[in-house]
Amino acid sequence: MLTALDGKIDGEFFGMPETLPALKKYGEIRQIYRCKATIYGTTTVAEGYSDGYLTEQMICEKVYPREDFIADKSAENYIISLDPMGVLKWGSAYLEKKNRPKAHVVEVLTDGVADGYIGYLRGLGVSYIFAGKDAIDCGLLLKKLKNLLDLERVMLAGGGVTNRSFAAAGMIDELSIVIAPTADGDSGSASLFETGGFSAPSPKAYKLKAAEQGEGDVLWLRYLSL
Repeated sequence: MLTALDGKIDGEFFGMPETLPALKKYGEIRQIYRCKATIYGTTTVAEGYSDGYLTEQMICEKVYPREDFIADKSAENYIISLDPMGVLKWGSAYLEKKNRPKAHVVEVLTDGVADGYIGYLRGLGVSYIFAGKDAIDCGLLLKKLKNLLDLERVMLAGGGVTNRSFAAAGMIDELSIVIAPTADGDSGSASLFETGGFSAPSPKAYKLKAAEQGEGDVLWLRYLSL
């Protein structure tokens, strides 16, 4: 994750020239971990990857079985999109970001998703995995990513509620944070870990693995879970 000094992960500080070295460092570090898949929460995907949110209920004449569906098992890269109730809009089953390999989209759903949304994903060729009844079961999801896509490691890249959910489940092995020498201070901006009002806080402790100062007063901190 890339944060401001006050732990914010979004906000106007991203547009400051002093944040540019941190953005560069963040891009370099993503390559170091060599993860074939990155997990993002619904809000993060809607704001930066998908075509936003659906504005109408999807209706599909054919009802598909409520079972996992993988359309591409040999992609170089995967975007794992947490979308419990099926609200994200997609233009394609693949995404291309600058300086990143083409990624196949895998939606993570709960049992509460509508049949029409499942048909919508099938029509686009978007893969999907069921992982939970009412909320995403982080442990179950990781097991399925291993079994269905043979993924040995995945990168978790926000937002705050998603980060907190995996931390609370004890599913974060290493915490990697690039800190820009800027501060946001906006109480409306998301932080590195948040409950989102869905559950009580669950504090976690971490052990420092490494600290590195880089160009432009950027810090790269790495922590291991205790």
